[in-house]
Amino acid sequence: MPVPEVQTTLPSNKDWIAWPRIAAISAMVAFSLPTFITGLEVSQSLSVQSALIAMLVGCVILTLIGGAMGTVGVQTRMSSYQLVRIAFGDKGAAAINLAFALSLLGWFGVNIDLFSGAVVELFKQYQVESISGFAIELIAGALMTLTTIIGFSAINRIASWMVPVIALVTLFMLYNALQMLPFSEFLQTGNNEDIAMSQGVSAIVGAIIIGAIILPDITRFSRQARGAWHTAFWSYLVVQLLVMVVAAWSGAATGNTDILQLMLAIGLGVMAFAIVICGSWVLNSLNLYSTCLSIGATWPKAQNHLFTGLLGLVGIVAASFDILDYFIGFLVILSAIFVPVAGVILIDYFLLYKPFYCAKTLNQSIPFSWAAAIAWFAGASLAVADMFYAIPTLTGINVLDAILLCGLVYWGCGKMFFNSNPPPG
Repeated sequence: MPVPEVQTTLPSNKDWIAWPRIAAISAMVAFSLPTFITGLEVSQSLSVQSALIAMLVGCVILTLIGGAMGTVGVQTRMSSYQLVRIAFGDKGAAAINLAFALSLLGWFGVNIDLFSGAVVELFKQYQVESISGFAIELIAGALMTLTTIIGFSAINRIASWMVPVIALVTLFMLYNALQMLPFSEFLQTGNNEDIAMSQGVSAIVGAIIIGAIILPDITRFSRQARGAWHTAFWSYLVVQLLVMVVAAWSGAATGNTDILQLMLAIGLGVMAFAIVICGSWVLNSLNLYSTCLSIGATWPKAQNHLFTGLLGLVGIVAASFDILDYFIGFLVILSAIFVPVAGVILIDYFLLYKPFYCAKTLNQSIPFSWAAAIAWFAGASLAVADMFYAIPTLTGINVLDAILLCGLVYWGCGKMFFNSNPPPG
């Protein structure tokens, strides 16, 4: 039975844009509050030297995963959810894409919650009468949802306008931190090693691993073949690394562990609104955009403006629940669950079934892939088990071990099932 046309539509050359505009969207994700919070949290849990190493390693991992996944998007012009459908089959993709959608809606709620709390606190600092937190969440969520309904072009324009502003604010934050605490003294700042460095890396990767895996959603519009690697490099190895270092440095300089109080103490003042508003707006619009793609790839009838609005409403309701207490744990769990998905797609595309990643395959009923399911389960199980038990590791970083195990299992299973089951499509 043919798949409805909405699943098979790929961007044409008239939809392609230059990679810097795509990189601007991805960079705005790195400029958001969760990235600042992650850098601050990791720096508080490790010594400065260990935290900086963890940040660098985490950003390198994200660059490699994002660059590779984004390249698949550029070459196939498919969204990440269409790629999941080919690698995992129709039934497997339904489960994976639903998990993606739930996680992205969770992020939507987290960021609206962060946004409203920050706005209320900023109003208090300047003794301005503020409306209730829920009202702020409702207004902000509605604007973010409206941006998503308008489409990718609206997200692209907003990101292009906001990146220079928020970049200057971040550099001003770095300058003030340097004035308060010279670099040599910053390196000597002592913190207890409350977590292992590998856990720090996992938290950093988890902070944006979904963004790296779903990078094809935006790189599929890249006019340049190398646009994915440029986007990943500037987003993760430059902007995200800079943001986390600035957060860690500012925290050490001010002694604050609350990100908003830190911004005010470092001298941002009303400029803190730029980070709060700009980063949250683009990040959440992109989260909702990708959520709609994930659901539309499996249930195409749900891909419409009304359903987008309903998803936005669900995200706003999610923001009313207190989920920030589980922030770091949420990031680590995301690493465990979603990294193997990237491993399956990359092995499937680059080593096994590259010719089948085309619109013709999407037009067919794609059988469930036991090889992909087994490999994903093996990688996710290893990563989750490592969170609770001391398991000997090959690299010392559980997410890397999960990728390697997943790739090895999938390669073996792919060869094992190759003769009995034809390639997808």
